[in-house]
Amino acid sequence: MKYAAIANWADSDDPDDAFPVAFMCVQLDVSRSGYYDWRRRLPSRRELCDAELADRIGELHRDLPGQPGVRRVFAELAAHGWRVGRKRVWRLMRAQGRQGRTPWRWRRTTIAGRRPIDAPDLLAQDLDVEATDTRWCGDITYIDTVDGFCFLATVIDLASRRVVGWALDQHLRTDLVTDALTQALATRRPEPGLIFHSDRGTQFTSHKFAHFCADHGIRRSMGRRATCFDNAVAESFFATYKKELIHTRPWNGLAELRQATFVWIEGDYNRRWRHSALGYLTPSEYELGYRSLTEIADPAA
Repeated sequence: MKYAAIANWADSDDPDDAFPVAFMCVQLDVSRSGYYDWRRRLPSRRELCDAELADRIGELHRDLPGQPGVRRVFAELAAHGWRVGRKRVWRLMRAQGRQGRTPWRWRRTTIAGRRPIDAPDLLAQDLDVEATDTRWCGDITYIDTVDGFCFLATVIDLASRRVVGWALDQHLRTDLVTDALTQALATRRPEPGLIFHSDRGTQFTSHKFAHFCADHGIRRSMGRRATCFDNAVAESFFATYKKELIHTRPWNGLAELRQATFVWIEGDYNRRWRHSALGYLTPSEYELGYRSLTEIADPAA
């Protein structure tokens, strides 16, 4: 706005940057009386509300894990009782120069086994689950560090989207996925008959993994070949993990990466990350029994 530009230049603390109001009004083709009327005018109710909302958006953008975009900031505002439109949030974030991170391109890392132990697809892309600890999914991704590649295996509950187990190491043996599952079984104690869904990587089609699942009452499920959508929840988690943590800095080795991954998964992702599939609830909120942001903002609702 021209009046705001005049005010910025006229009020500058640097003498070299200050210009007379009359000169600026001529250059910008506005009247001096109009400018002074604008200076005396009190902010409107809408402008005051926008200023308060912009401050809150700035706080959330700094405090939330990663670098949240419009949808996550909008959901966080709703959870705190702010009833505003998404376009308004977008406008204020754009004015502040705030935006979410863009993920890197996805790379295929699944390697088929030579003598795979096959399993049927028990999900058929039905990833909407109500009850926790009835259907889990998992996968493996790689992380490049100064000391070489590290590999992360995860176990995710399809109902709450919570990471219930994970293992990080410098090898790709089947032990990596069984370690992640062992952690999940110890902390969650699911009933027999739990479905664990994965891709057809060599670790998940090995004899060792098949025996592990049989011994623990787990029903194996696998997606189709070369179809990442069959395990979309695991793929989505890795995209978020890479975007929000891994690609933000270089990593020296396994110990440093394992500590940072623990803090991010247990402190940020499971407790504070809002999922569109859950109506922008966090995994912790979903497992506490909430089913909408309205219930959080107004517990009596």
